[in-house]
Amino acid sequence: MGYKRKKSESELEPEIENDRKKPMMQKEEKEILPSTIKNKEKRSEVHAKLKHQKKLEKRKKAKARDAAEKRALELGEEPPPKMVPRTIENTREFDETVCKPDDEELFAGNDADEFGAILKRDRTPKVLITTCRFNSSIVEYANNKDFTSLIVVHTNRREPDALLIIGLPEGPTAHFKLSKLVLRKDIKNHGNPTNHKPELVLNNFTTRLGHRIGRLIQSLFPQDPNFRGRRVVTFHNQRDFIFFRHHRYIFDRKESKQTDSKGKEAKDAKGEKASQERVIARLQECGPRFTLKLTSLQHGTFDSKGGEFEWVHKPEMDTSRRRFFL
Repeated sequence: MGYKRKKSESELEPEIENDRKKPMMQKEEKEILPSTIKNKEKRSEVHAKLKHQKKLEKRKKAKARDAAEKRALELGEEPPPKMVPRTIENTREFDETVCKPDDEELFAGNDADEFGAILKRDRTPKVLITTCRFNSSIVEYANNKDFTSLIVVHTNRREPDALLIIGLPEGPTAHFKLSKLVLRKDIKNHGNPTNHKPELVLNNFTTRLGHRIGRLIQSLFPQDPNFRGRRVVTFHNQRDFIFFRHHRYIFDRKESKQTDSKGKEAKDAKGEKASQERVIARLQECGPRFTLKLTSLQHGTFDSKGGEFEWVHKPEMDTSRRRFFL
């Protein structure tokens, strides 16, 4: 029978020291950030591992949440409240100009503003679009021809980079920075729009300034859309960037096989396989697409020298990522 010698205290000290170092080394490994690794392959490997770990943790939390909801329903209790993710939008800074449904002053002002006649259908929108250099004679010409709006597209080296929208005859004038323009011919599998009047969707214009810009955009389009044409134009405001999209609805008919209670294919009276026709709706982009960023809103028609501005964007106004104006 073998005899196992006990280790002395001096021999045990290195092992104790190693046991102390192990959790510290593991902690250091966990705290390594991919951005601190110079080697590209190693950095990609660490980033992939961290991403996979986060994905597993997220899946584990989702399973636990689903199990808790199922358990609560079985016991007849209220399920735990759903977690609302923190985003820049729902943590935005408080803005006292955000419109409220019971704001009587706001809705009373709608009847008296420059867009009331068009939005009440007393006038039909008639828009003049030009790329020529702006001057006062354009406004005079547009007024004489009974145009309701004037759009001037500013180009730099033949590339559009700004948009001027002028309400006629009394304004206001909105100046936008234009970016990320994609023409119809450059959109993959694009559709061809018809001449039907489009449905207009304005999304997330929540402040008084945003409400005014929304009404200015609304005055460019007819107020009686022809839904048979299946055209829809969207202006979506997100973090003060206005995204423009133009789509048409597509309705596809597809046949789906019917099954009985046992999961087998059902048959009709003639013994043939039964099928049911389904209608699937989808959107097809017609283009163009672009992004607008408001830089100023001016009273009246455009006047670069003596014009009175309602709102002007300045660099010092960008004090926080959670501060929005529209």
